[in-house]
Amino acid sequence: MPNVREVHVDEVAGAVARLCRQANYHLPEDVTRAVEAAAERETSPVGREILGQIAENAGIAAEEQVPLCQDTGFTVVYLEVGQDVHLVGGDLTEAVNRGVAEGYVGGFLRKSILAHPWEGGNTGDNTPAVIHTEIVPGDRLHIRVLPKGGGSENKSRLAMLRPADGLEGAKRFVVETVAMAGPDACPPLIVGVGIGGTFDKVADLAKRAILRPIGRHHPRPEVAALERELYDEIERLGIGPQGLGGRTTALWVAVEIFPRHIASFPVAVNIQCHSARQAEVVL
Repeated sequence: MPNVREVHVDEVAGAVARLCRQANYHLPEDVTRAVEAAAERETSPVGREILGQIAENAGIAAEEQVPLCQDTGFTVVYLEVGQDVHLVGGDLTEAVNRGVAEGYVGGFLRKSILAHPWEGGNTGDNTPAVIHTEIVPGDRLHIRVLPKGGGSENKSRLAMLRPADGLEGAKRFVVETVAMAGPDACPPLIVGVGIGGTFDKVADLAKRAILRPIGRHHPRPEVAALERELYDEIERLGIGPQGLGGRTTALWVAVEIFPRHIASFPVAVNIQCHSARQAEVVL
């Protein structure tokens, strides 16, 4: 039998705190490269200037250890827990939220979470996090932190299409969603698409899609072809950087799929702004 490996929840809390700060201060390298490449091919002078400012802002944030954006997001945490990991010292959920609180308070990050959806009351430390936990083979714990801004999240959509709508209906829905978002989601965007599953599963697919590194297409050729087609359609919208026109409306489109019920055709679009923050570590 494999040896069980112990991980103390205090180590988890510390890692989450560091990742919250790292994600909010540092734009991932794949996003930085995509912004720079977009600036080189952008035909709009205003668009090129905006893309240059985005890159400059990222450099300042990293150097001065300040947030990339004033909206430091709802903290979404993905945990892949190896089945041979034994968590000790306390409750895992409590440890994750303790780490989020430490990261946001100690990192001087904006606290955006209201304790009650309509009665309000800021929790004061950006907790609770939205936590997704998956049991996987092995003896490691993979933690990924995704601070998700409200502006781009507000423009995300989900539809339970009819099976007869099919793939063409799903494509129309994706492009329509980006068109409706216009400048409000701070383009250039990363567009995550989920197709299949159930009402809840398809939304999860779309959000997980934005975690995939820019440039890494889906391994299934028909899905990769769909990603390229959707990207081209979105670029033809002409929304451009910050909605001021140009060819760079999206930096990347990623699609995740899952089997579906014969009676439904779920599709979800999770829009991510150009401040596409995430950070991860394996314990």
